Amino acid sequence: MPNEWQSVLDAIKSEVSGMAYGAYFKDLKLVSCEDRILTVAASNVFVKAQMEGKYRALILEAANACGFNCEELSVEVKTPEKKETVVRRAYEIRPDNEPRSVSSSFTPAASLPRPASPSPSVSNTTSYGGKTRFSTKDTGLNPQFTFENYVVGSNNEVAISAAQSVIEHPGTRYNPLFLYGGPGLGKTHLMQAIGNEMVKRYPEKRVLYVTTEQFYHDFVNAMRQKIQGFEEKYRGVDVLIVDDFQGIVGKEKSQEEFFHTFNELHQHGKQIIVSSDRQPNQIATVDERLASRLAMGMSIDIQMPDFETRCAIIEAKAEAIGSEIDHTTVEFIANNYCSNIREMEGKLNQILLLADIRKVPPAEIVRDTTIDTSDSFTSKKRSIPAKKVVDKVAKFYNLESSDLIGKSRVKNINNARQIAMYIMNQELGLSTNQVGAELGNRDHTTIMNGVKNVKASLKNNFTLRDQMTQLRDMIYA
Repeated sequence: MPNEWQSVLDAIKSEVSGMAYGAYFKDLKLVSCEDRILTVAASNVFVKAQMEGKYRALILEAANACGFNCEELSVEVKTPEKKETVVRRAYEIRPDNEPRSVSSSFTPAASLPRPASPSPSVSNTTSYGGKTRFSTKDTGLNPQFTFENYVVGSNNEVAISAAQSVIEHPGTRYNPLFLYGGPGLGKTHLMQAIGNEMVKRYPEKRVLYVTTEQFYHDFVNAMRQKIQGFEEKYRGVDVLIVDDFQGIVGKEKSQEEFFHTFNELHQHGKQIIVSSDRQPNQIATVDERLASRLAMGMSIDIQMPDFETRCAIIEAKAEAIGSEIDHTTVEFIANNYCSNIREMEGKLNQILLLADIRKVPPAEIVRDTTIDTSDSFTSKKRSIPAKKVVDKVAKFYNLESSDLIGKSRVKNINNARQIAMYIMNQELGLSTNQVGAELGNRDHTTIMNGVKNVKASLKNNFTLRDQMTQLRDMIYA
């Protein structure tokens, strides 16, 4: 039967992209086909969810076309006999299905800390003959951030594909590459993974990773303390990676210097990679010329991962520190701590620590109601009365609470009403019927549509994202 199953995989391969095949089907194993049930083994819960949802019909159709007689699909998550990588890593997703030319060995890291920005008073400088100069040897990269430990999901597949294209064609494809999205979604990890791969792939190239804060302090120090080599450090590189670009707001001279640095590098075919919490033209007070330069390449929004991807990330984090973790704990964290990846990692560490102290499996910590595994924000938001949400949202938008409860369909009132629907349903955990009762006895369908509209807007509307952050501060304070 192995030959028949390979025929199924070949048939599927002709129907999906190379990226999708490598991410989901490459390691899919046949278990059995009995009683018209096709059972396959997936490498992790993320792939299992994709098989049971998006690709179920395709798998059954391909299987029946290749001689399998099946009506239902059952997906198991295979448990490896020995410790191995059990979640999909970014290096396995390649542009145009190109072969990978570097080693894929993965040494688990104890942790993946975000590199701290240097203190303003401590510059990356070296003395030469009594003169202080900026160092041109340090890459600024953290070697723990690699593609081998970067989990791929629907939220970042496009970014991964673009990153791999940049690595294969530095300076010519997607230049600049601009990554944007909320904090804690993996932008820093991805940017540094690109840098580390560039160093391995092209040892002759100079790669530099800095935060905008570091660029600013280097520029100020160069002017005030007459430190030499600033232009050599930033304009003499082959790959410049700049993180947290929103930090340049209000720093006019630094913007001007970065504008000239950008032009110099881009004109000479050097690769530029930048990240921010929003698109260039949505960053207040950023020079229009600079914003247009940053938008001229490829801008990609990295969003919060979906449930299945969050599960895969949690499993990867546990694997990286050599800890066993059960599905109950994984799903508990993925369900309850979904504002960003750092929050999930912090909660994972807390649960694993408590489990180690008590010498019990992590699942017992999750089930033990005498132990508070929630943080103050999560526990507090569940206890907020719905009326407070209505009152705070109305006040924020200069409306009356009665406006949100009333029948008016004026645009600004309806928009505010839908935001209140979203917060009560998605964050307070109220059912659509409960939300409807709080907002003038509106029906289930109206609430669903309102929540859906806000979800869609949050993906690209950064003004709404900022407003939502301010509203949360008001409501949960």
